[in-house]
Amino acid sequence: MTGTAHTPRLPGRPRSQEVDAAILSAALDLLIERGASNTSIEQVALRAGVTRATVYRRFPDKTALLIQAIESVHQDHTPDALEWPDIEQMLEQWAAYLSNPRNRRMLRRLYGAVDDYPELLQSYRNSHGRRRAAAEHAALRRSREHGELSQDKDLDIVQQLLNGAVMHHLGTYPDTESADAIKRYFMAILRQVDYQPAGATSGQTADQVHRPGDSDKRR
Repeated sequence: MTGTAHTPRLPGRPRSQEVDAAILSAALDLLIERGASNTSIEQVALRAGVTRATVYRRFPDKTALLIQAIESVHQDHTPDALEWPDIEQMLEQWAAYLSNPRNRRMLRRLYGAVDDYPELLQSYRNSHGRRRAAAEHAALRRSREHGELSQDKDLDIVQQLLNGAVMHHLGTYPDTESADAIKRYFMAILRQVDYQPAGATSGQTADQVHRPGDSDKRR
């Protein structure tokens, strides 16, 4: 486990923020409940209590609507929000985000769309995924510059390892995991690439620094 691509505003009456919020909330609810392929503009309009025309005035198609709905739950809508100083801060944000059950269900629907609605995942990666991937890589690079990762580590591989860990956690661990437990999980993963957090004393590992107990249980 990130700004936001804004839909151009068309001439006419000012848009209502309440209507915008209702449409995005309805779209996200339906995505989580039914999946991308089984969600339609008509269903979104009905649940939001607006007309189809109202939705189409804001979004050109279902893909754009769903992407904006997914982005609506992120807090990193400004460029500075993704400038993590190091791995530690990045993983704190990831863990907080993944500790929300609704976010987890949404991510499973997003990545699960690779088969039944592939244009959603591809469009999301093109519009927002690349920006977040670049920010992740920058955080890893900063940690390596700080001596927390050795110079011989391939940052691309470390990044893929962490992203794979997110997918594994979404599919294997319960949605009730706390942010602290999720961060300990990531730190245990990083121990495998000899990550040494800045606060560690000599001989301590990332896992030892951040693991107050061993109570985490997989589903």
